[in-house]
Amino acid sequence: MRKEDCFYLGKIAKKFSYKGEVLIYLDTDEPELYENMESVFVELNKHLVPFFIVTSSIHKGDFLRTRFEDIDSEDDADKIMGAAVYLPLSALPKLEGNKFYFHEVIGFDAEDERLGNIGKIVSINDSSAQPLFEILKGDIEILVPMIDDFIVKIDRENKKVVLNTPEGLVDLYLNG
Repeated sequence: MRKEDCFYLGKIAKKFSYKGEVLIYLDTDEPELYENMESVFVELNKHLVPFFIVTSSIHKGDFLRTRFEDIDSEDDADKIMGAAVYLPLSALPKLEGNKFYFHEVIGFDAEDERLGNIGKIVSINDSSAQPLFEILKGDIEILVPMIDDFIVKIDRENKKVVLNTPEGLVDLYLNG
């Protein structure tokens, strides 16, 4: 499995018992969706290795208490401590309407109701307090805040995001 075909679910945060159980920190708004998984991919030495789950349960909200096959001791657990945990993109629940995964809209056209096509979404910058669509029109980069009020429609069929940006926001970049 390649990392590009997966999404980051969280990381193995701490040991839970002397029998090798671990707590996986789930980096998600809905940890309960991941309570009954059969397996995950654990990143070891830059490779994704499948680990099969014997038992798992939600622990204190954001953690998944997990017992993996073949991890039977604290020493075994030490070897995977701090490792990132991934799932295949195909395991993501389908979102509908205007809810979307960041990776899902990369490559979509950005269409403004007023200005028409304003470029292609090349990435999402979520390193600031407000995530931004990074849109490329020719060699001009346009940054549009991902605010519900700006997002009119996610058109998966035609691979486009319809936006209603405030007057002047996109013009600032195009007429810069």
